[in-house]
Order: sequence, then C-alpha cells, then structure tokens
Amino acid sequence: MSSVTEESYPDSAVSSWSGFVYQGKVALYHCLCLINKGDTDFELQLDSSDDFAIYKNSALVSAHQVKAKIGRYRSGYVAALEKSSLIEFDRIKGVSRFFHVSIQLDDTSDYSGGNGELVKFYEYGSNKFCGLGEIEVLTKEIIEQICRSKSILLSANLLDYNYCLLSEKISTKALEIHRLVQEDRVQANQAAYQSRITAQSIIDDILAQNPHEDVEYYAADLKSKLCSHLEDRLDQALPSLNDELYARSRRLFDYIREKKASELKTLCQLIKPSERFSSIQKADIRRYSGLIDSMNIEPILIQFPHYLDSDNKFYLPTALDLPELADEEGCTADLLGEMQSNGDLLNLLYEYNHLIASRSIQTFVVNTKYTRPDDLTNPDLVDRIDSKITKSLCLSIMTKADAEAKLNDK
Repeated sequence: MSSVTEESYPDSAVSSWSGFVYQGKVALYHCLCLINKGDTDFELQLDSSDDFAIYKNSALVSAHQVKAKIGRYRSGYVAALEKSSLIEFDRIKGVSRFFHVSIQLDDTSDYSGGNGELVKFYEYGSNKFCGLGEIEVLTKEIIEQICRSKSILLSANLLDYNYCLLSEKISTKALEIHRLVQEDRVQANQAAYQSRITAQSIIDDILAQNPHEDVEYYAADLKSKLCSHLEDRLDQALPSLNDELYARSRRLFDYIREKKASELKTLCQLIKPSERFSSIQKADIRRYSGLIDSMNIEPILIQFPHYLDSDNKFYLPTALDLPELADEEGCTADLLGEMQSNGDLLNLLYEYNHLIASRSIQTFVVNTKYTRPDDLTNPDLVDRIDSKITKSLCLSIMTKADAEAKLNDK
C-alpha cells in the first residue's frame, strides 16, 4: 500500500446545495483577499479539513466552515459552531477558525467552544455576512485592486472574463472532489489533500490576460451567467422546490458546467437564434432555463438540451419571447437576417428546425430561401434562389403547449 493511502484523512464535508455553491465563491474571495494583502505562498484545500482551508508548508493555517440560509438566529448554528471549534484531524489547538454565513444573524459575536477554541464570524468589510448575490461584486473589487497594484488596467469586459475564469477554476476543483464524495469517500479525501490550489496559480490566472478573443469571453460569460442564474434560482427556491424539479435543475447546471467554450458558443446561438450569440442577456437566461423547468418532458442533455418526437425530429428550447402577434414579423425578419450573415447558425437550423419559444401567442412557420447549408457561401446560387421558387428550409416557432402536445403524442 502506498504512503498516500496509509495516511489518515478527515471525513469530507458533504454540503447542502446552497452551502456547496456558496463555499466555492467564499473560498475564492478569501484567497484573493490574502493575495491582495501580499500573502502569496498558501494553498487552498476544498472539502476536507473543513468546507475549505488554507495551508502553508503542509500545515493548516485557517479552517473555514460555510453555512447558507439556515436561519437568522444564532441558535440554529450552535451545533455547526461547536463542530468548527473541535480539535480533530489538522485542526489543532490554536488554529484560526472562521464561520461564514450568507444572511445577517441576531448575534455574530465570537463563539467559544467547549474546549476553549475560538470561532470567529468572518468579516466582509463592516458586515459579518455576505449573500450569494453580493459575493461576486466584492470579489471583482478585490481583483481590480490586485490588478491596480500590478499596474494592470482592466476593462469591464476583461474584469468579467477574469472573474469567470477564476470562479471556474475553483468550481471545477470543488465539483471533482464533490463527485468523489458521493462515489468513494476515502478517494475524495485523498483528492482534497492532493489537489490543492496554490496562490501562485491564482495570481498567474489574473495576470495571464492575453490574448482574449471575444468568442472565448462571451462563451465564458454565458457559462457564468447560466450557472449564476441556476445557483440563485436553486438557492431561492430550495424550500419549495419538489425533488423532480430540483433534480432537473441540478442536471442542467452540471451539463452547463461541463461544457467547453466552443460548445457554449454554439449554445449561445441556439438560446437566442434571432440575435448575435454575444448579446445573450440575463433575461434570456431566465426565460431559457424557465422554459426547460416548466416543460412536462425531461430534456435530453446530449450535445444541446433538446427533445425528440416519435419521428425523431429535434425540438429545441429557446429564449424567444413573442408576447404579441405583431412580434412574429419582427422575429421572422431577425431570424432571416441572422441566417444570411451567420453560416454557423444556418447549419444548426437545418438540424434543429423546431424551435420552442419561451413565450408565444401562437405557433407559426418561417419560410426561408435556403435549400442546403452551403447556400450562403455561393453567390451564384443565392442569385438563382432569389430568381425562382425552390424547396426551402422551414422553421417552426412553436408555443410550449403545441410542442408538448407533439412530444407527448408517441
């Protein structure tokens, strides 16, 4: 047996969904605060000694427990506070212990455990709490301060991109370990100890800014927006969400997390096919995920989220929002305009030509002049198509109800 497997690892913390999402964001914020203060030789360890922990020279420096939305009264946290104070595993006497909460409590004074060890409520500026929605703002402020100290000027886009990349770094590592927790606890504990994230690697990610192509930025931005929306939705809806919808939202979240930038660029096109992929907005994200949540059929999460009818025709959920009959004309014009200038989208729509609108008064058809995917690359062919009637690609823009009727008719 190797020396690694002979070591005794503490049990890995199995967090609730809100706590799990929250702990990664808090861990990133804390690491950036340390870096901003000049501390650059630490390592971040996730999901083992505590929800996250900071190590130096293989010794635990601080242990952090993270709790999201348990309640507003300190009494609901006493058991967790006592657990933080325990002397066990790497948490030896005198180690700094911090407790993070997402909502304001009635009492956030230091907690003294039965053994005399002190647990401090973590401070975010003048507050001793920070919600899931506020942590991103604070984290970006710290990134800006670090870059300013290095004489680096960040545009708003580059700051967003930087935040997306750093968040992805922490989240990916946390997900790797979290999955192992569910499959093999011992393996997960080893993974946590052996897969620490160094301060220097975080600094390198901040400084390695170029080249940043727009495609990469918008794909990373979409991923961040999708995941952020799903995180917030689950965080807000957990008390009332039934198990089926919770599981569906989790599957969609995991699907998005695992996608590469190149695949997400294509998903951008399909979420809002009437617009450039770079213009996906938060409202589009809400409509898109809301449609998937409200459909009475489970989506197929292969290649892109879609549905299949009895004839194996593809039905694609979108964020198309057409609340008035007059919107049909505008949507048709936008789609045709995009297809004319965007060969990638045209290729996609030959396969996915049944589009489910997030909202539409009625189902309608968009007739195009294109007869095969390469029509746009051959000017002579385009001229001939303009001059005579051909069998063309038809797009069905469907209401949710009509799409469900087709899909359930098997």
